[in-house]
Amino acid sequence: MKTTGPWTRAAAAAGLLKDGEARPTVFAQMSARAAAHGALNLGQGFPDDAPPTAVSEAAVDAIREGRNQYPPGAGEAVLREAIAEHQARWYGLRWDPASEVLVSTGATEALAATLLALVQPGDEVITLEPFYDQYAAIIALAGGVHRTAPLTSRTDETTGDLVLEVDEDALRDAFSPRTRAVLVNTPHNPTGLMLAQSTLQLIADEAARHDALIVTDEVYEHLTFGAAHRPLASLPGAQDRTISISSAGKTFSVTGWKIGWLTARPELITAITGVKQWLTYSSGAPFQPAVAAGLAMPPSAFHELAEDLRGRRDLLTDGLREIGFRVSVPEAGYFTVADASPLGEPDADALAERLPAEAGVVAIPLTAFYREGQAGAATAYLRMAFCKSRATIEQALEKLEAWAAPRR
Repeated sequence: MKTTGPWTRAAAAAGLLKDGEARPTVFAQMSARAAAHGALNLGQGFPDDAPPTAVSEAAVDAIREGRNQYPPGAGEAVLREAIAEHQARWYGLRWDPASEVLVSTGATEALAATLLALVQPGDEVITLEPFYDQYAAIIALAGGVHRTAPLTSRTDETTGDLVLEVDEDALRDAFSPRTRAVLVNTPHNPTGLMLAQSTLQLIADEAARHDALIVTDEVYEHLTFGAAHRPLASLPGAQDRTISISSAGKTFSVTGWKIGWLTARPELITAITGVKQWLTYSSGAPFQPAVAAGLAMPPSAFHELAEDLRGRRDLLTDGLREIGFRVSVPEAGYFTVADASPLGEPDADALAERLPAEAGVVAIPLTAFYREGQAGAATAYLRMAFCKSRATIEQALEKLEAWAAPRR
């Protein structure tokens, strides 16, 4: 039976297949190792937290009220209106909830539908590198050509910490006459980096110069630990060419609900809906009004969520530093990057395979977020999640301390 096709060939070229079959994601592999060894999972970014009471109670109420059947394909009106109000209140962005907001099955589907709708075979799509691994898969599925601009790393002379930065010259050079879209992830996964104003402006300027679309992944928008998030769409002249994507999963600790959304001009929404309606059509009926309730919470509630997460970030990064890792201190999100080379471990892939058995802890090698052979110095870097309970983080640090002691 013939099993190859355009997607299979594109996926093989992008390194997404192994021996003709789908390559398991690193998250699936490492979570399986966590289960096999009874290890603490600091690899996958799912939180231990319960959602805010206002959000969970709204979901329970919706189920009891019988809101359990297919919602409208574009999303429940109450959620689309809440998304539009949220964008206006936080960022001054005005969107028509009837024609410029689309609800999706998580940010994952929003990204997939967007690129499948708007990228043609041979079009170039730019991302930073490292990048969330889904990006390469979707670009390949659309037949696009993946171009990247690498982050650079250095050591902070004062603290000795790892500092990750955008190479703006490389980012500018990544644009070409064939650029169809630039996929911007800020706050950034896997590094927790928030793009500087100069970088955001560079992207807006180059996208305008090349008549390219801007697609943003902003799922960590409220989980920032210093400066507030600024959407690219809020820059002068950028809104008309930007598809802004976010979701409820990270902010409200409901990653299993898979409620996401995008905002864009009507003609872009129409094109994206043409693909999205053949993917899931609709989902999450009782969760949509619950997310609407969450988006309507006062700013203080969002700030409390971020501040609590910041405390756990500090717990993990301080502990890893004391153990002997060189660490980055993320500005946002769920993850920190830890350099294991000071502990005599230059190969993070091999170390991540051994850690569940040797230390009882799971981490993700940062190489999983690079194209093959492109990681450079990052081959010694691990990504670790601090969206876990303080007890889990403390136990993980104790285990890593015991593992590292003979290596110092």
